Amino acid sequence: MPKAPLQLAQALGHEEVDKRLDILRRVGEVGSISEAARGAGLSYRAAWQAIDTLSNLAGTALLERAVGGSGGGGAKLTPAGEQLLHAAQQLNHAKTQVLATLSSASAASAAPSALPALGLRTSMRNMLPCTVHRLQRLGAIVRVELHLDDGSALASRITGESVELLGLRKGLRVLALCKATAVTVRADAGTEAAAQAANQLIGTVSRVSRAASGGEVVLTLAGGLQMVGFAGPAHGLKAKQAATATLDESAVVLALAQ
Repeated sequence: MPKAPLQLAQALGHEEVDKRLDILRRVGEVGSISEAARGAGLSYRAAWQAIDTLSNLAGTALLERAVGGSGGGGAKLTPAGEQLLHAAQQLNHAKTQVLATLSSASAASAAPSALPALGLRTSMRNMLPCTVHRLQRLGAIVRVELHLDDGSALASRITGESVELLGLRKGLRVLALCKATAVTVRADAGTEAAAQAANQLIGTVSRVSRAASGGEVVLTLAGGLQMVGFAGPAHGLKAKQAATATLDESAVVLALAQ
């Protein structure tokens, strides 16, 4: 069976700050997943999640592993793994030089610190800058309470391994992402049960579909951010009207904003 080509662009489309490349680098140095996890301050499961995610993005195996033993067995990088780390090093060096140049010359139209977020390519139309306010562990799931810059509250439910890999902590700046199709917009806040089970963000309608079957609605939130969602048939929403965007906490995906 022919080997799948290494997808460098996909594997390197995610920054080192989420620790996935760091874990791969450590495995190459120490030859052990468990040792690499300890060195990075991650659980063994989170380390494997990091490797599996990178391998999926790269489209080919990055490790040759020998599972077994109390230490979790040994592992070494494949040639593709070595190539990925070399490319990551070159890319990071080039990026550092570019950002330093932009910063010193003040030539960028956007602040250099915003450039990593601008590099995200995703089908999710809602990207909201937030700050982590609190982490609440609920068994294997962690509820991450977030604050938008205008003080509005938002929450996301993710796995404990994802919290580790992103290095989430109180005060960290992140991006909260969600699909427009996961957001329901209505003129009121809905039932009390819905209010308890979902995020609710209040805004003003800036654009709205007039289709009889319902359609897309764009809200301007208190801080000026735009939120895209959908309203049902006969929603009655009009421009400049107050409305509420509701979405489930499990529909909110977190990404590092810096």
